[in-house]
Amino acid sequence: MTDTAGEIEITADLVRDLLREQHPDLAELSIREVAGGWGNQMWRLGDELAVRMQRMDRTPALQLKERRWLPVLAPRLPLAVPTPVRFGEPSERFPKHWTVMTWVDGEPLDLASISRGAHAADMLAGFLRALHVEAPAEAPISVDRGFHPRDCTDGFEHFMGAVDLDEGAADAGAIRAVWKDAVEADAWAGPSVWVHGDLHPANVVVSDGTLSGVVDFGDVAAGDPAWDLAAAWVLLPAGMASRFFDMYAGADEVAIRRARGLAALKSLFLILMGQNGDRGRPGGKPHWGPLGWAALDRVLEG
Repeated sequence: MTDTAGEIEITADLVRDLLREQHPDLAELSIREVAGGWGNQMWRLGDELAVRMQRMDRTPALQLKERRWLPVLAPRLPLAVPTPVRFGEPSERFPKHWTVMTWVDGEPLDLASISRGAHAADMLAGFLRALHVEAPAEAPISVDRGFHPRDCTDGFEHFMGAVDLDEGAADAGAIRAVWKDAVEADAWAGPSVWVHGDLHPANVVVSDGTLSGVVDFGDVAAGDPAWDLAAAWVLLPAGMASRFFDMYAGADEVAIRRARGLAALKSLFLILMGQNGDRGRPGGKPHWGPLGWAALDRVLEG
């Protein structure tokens, strides 16, 4: 095990050693690395479990949040989500947290596609209706998600300046118009509800051409549902946003305006991650670029 610039090298042997130390009854199950992941690294454990290893995240806060709240949220959600079943604590062998969770079958959307668009829109709407209930007073508050778009202007400007819009022949004026409309929309007037906060193609799972699961709840928090409603453009095929909002049936016109602006923000993030990957920068993901451009097209189409 080595540590370079804060990143700990995690191997199958290390995972097995940790299981032998803290959960020996699981130590003989097969262990297979799962591609992807940044703040955490995933290892498949047998057929039904996974080990989520804290890697680049500076604190264990996100993983501890999942431990606390996923058992509360999971029973009422209509799509499969990972649920913690065992806790791994920091040790001399590995000085960070790790969690054994249920495995969510399927392929992440950034490596697959949705062919049953209407069904996926219905599934996403049902999932978010179930998730978007009033959060309790003790629910976590995110430092950078769940707020009004006007509070995210610095991030939007950063992405607009960093992304090479010429690569996708994107209309900067049109993007700014969508963002301006979101910033000018009224704020969420209802109670803070549970939001996933990070719905992008790598954090949802598809099977048989439709959505079947949602993963990575490290950003779950109480906030504005528009943060998740942006997924209507970021995740679903073209033409499915209207069906999604009809099925969700809980978003007024100003919520949709905020959501569309946030979808533009998330699309720019995906594009930037793709361009960073194309240029060999740390953390870049080349295959996210086309996903971001397609999402941005859907946003601009309305």
